Amino acid sequence: MPLNVVLNSINNDNKSLKSTTLIHHSPLTIHQTMIQTNTNISQRLPVMEHFYTLQGEGFHQGRAAYFVRLGGCDVGCVWCDVKDSWDANAHPKKRVEEIVNLVVENSAPIQQGKRGGLVVITGGEPLMHDLTTLTAALQAEGFETNIETSGAHTLSGSWDWICLSPKKFKAPLPEVVPFANELKVVIFNKSDFEWAEQYAAMVSPNCKLFLQPEWDKASTVTPLIIEYIKQNPQWELSLQIHKYINVP
Repeated sequence: MPLNVVLNSINNDNKSLKSTTLIHHSPLTIHQTMIQTNTNISQRLPVMEHFYTLQGEGFHQGRAAYFVRLGGCDVGCVWCDVKDSWDANAHPKKRVEEIVNLVVENSAPIQQGKRGGLVVITGGEPLMHDLTTLTAALQAEGFETNIETSGAHTLSGSWDWICLSPKKFKAPLPEVVPFANELKVVIFNKSDFEWAEQYAAMVSPNCKLFLQPEWDKASTVTPLIIEYIKQNPQWELSLQIHKYINVP
């Protein structure tokens, strides 16, 4: 179905709705999620960058993935490696149709008559924006939608996978935490292990648990993480392999 038809269908279906109920599927769990409804098919989102690469972190590490990095973040991590993303007004605003066309044109070609593949919406903090229309349009094109979020803003959108990475600088909203398929905690110092366990106790029983060394302190904290995981094997190690293999 052409993208403009998909978007018009989404718009028509949602005109009379202020919110809708979504079935959120994943390999590990099924949720019903209340999502915001954006009925404007010309919605524009600030796009800092977009690129096709390999996912370097967490559960989907090593998979081909198309990243869309949205501008805007009020979490303010001191060790953030994309601080240029914080100011939403510093990045060009693109219509949903433009964003989806970029993904279609630059990701893997259609195989066996089907389009597919992983699309990761990241930031910045992507949940500062209503992602309902964008995710519905991506899924209508056959893409798998993943989000990487701090959980500090209201959950919106239709997601196949939610990676929650809570930050001390602005904690997640309690109502977002149960919907995480993956909990990924960045370890900057020893106190972050306690922070990780705090949120591990709040996620669903099927949520995958990852500890990831902060890049600039990796030589110091990685040995600590290894020993911690050996003592607490419910956790797994996440490494930013894209930085080791020099891809975006």
